[in-house]
Amino acid sequence: MRCPFCGGPDTQVKDSRPSEDSSAIRRRRVCPDCGGRFTTFERVQLRELVVLKRSGKRVPFDRDKLQRSIDVALRKRTVDPERVERLVSGITRRLESGGEGEVTSEAIGEAVMEGLKGLDDVAYVRFASVYKNFREAQDFQDLLGTLGGRLEGDVPLPDDEQAAPAQPDEEAVPRRRRPARKSM
Repeated sequence: MRCPFCGGPDTQVKDSRPSEDSSAIRRRRVCPDCGGRFTTFERVQLRELVVLKRSGKRVPFDRDKLQRSIDVALRKRTVDPERVERLVSGITRRLESGGEGEVTSEAIGEAVMEGLKGLDDVAYVRFASVYKNFREAQDFQDLLGTLGGRLEGDVPLPDDEQAAPAQPDEEAVPRRRRPARKSM
């Protein structure tokens, strides 16, 4: 294994142990040239998967890309990293054991959406908005409708409020808007 710090060709394994869910072997390594220490993970790969993209292009399946896309959807959400790892491993295992060497990007996207729906509603909506290329607010509303009564704050309106739209009050003072928050 090549050292990520100095590029040295040989590194030594100092410690090996199974990961928390026993789906990988965690190895602590040290480089004899620079003394750098790092961790690698060894996983079972049942077969080489090829992803068929919407454009017709074929690319090798990349577990790290799957992990990154789920991490982006879960950014700033309090979800146990072990649950995320189990989700990624489960999706990968399901795809590899599917019987075919080629899988569509749509199948991967649907599997991720299904997994995120059970893990975190906000991450599910984030991922779906990018995956399904939402263009207007109605797209979000339709997706939120699929979550049903699971969302907190869903309070049905009385029948008379649903039928008649609210009339603007002529004496109402316009509300001041807050400035948009800058993301860092």
